[in-house]
Amino acid sequence: MQDIALVVGRDEEGVHILRRRSEEAPVEMGLLKPLREGKPISGEVITLKQREDVPLFYDVRSEYNGSEPQDQGKDQGKEPGDGPAHVTSDAYRKGWDAVWGRRRDRSIN
Repeated sequence: MQDIALVVGRDEEGVHILRRRSEEAPVEMGLLKPLREGKPISGEVITLKQREDVPLFYDVRSEYNGSEPQDQGKDQGKEPGDGPAHVTSDAYRKGWDAVWGRRRDRSIN
């Protein structure tokens, strides 16, 4: 038996499911919310596919388990949220220059 879910309700908070990850696993209750662009992901990201043999049940595929650190800060060896963002794109530099102007050369000749 694989990871399956049963939809048990829906309200303004989202879709309520019962989920069993395997035959040995306990039944868990969960709340599904749609992903929104620009909003942080809280928890696991899953995909549901309705079963043909029993339409009340859905096969569950985990897309992101919610515990892996995202790419933020990996290149500097830092954890996400460890200090300010490191933004070094050309668009950022052009925007900075447009607002604050270029730095003056303060070296002494």
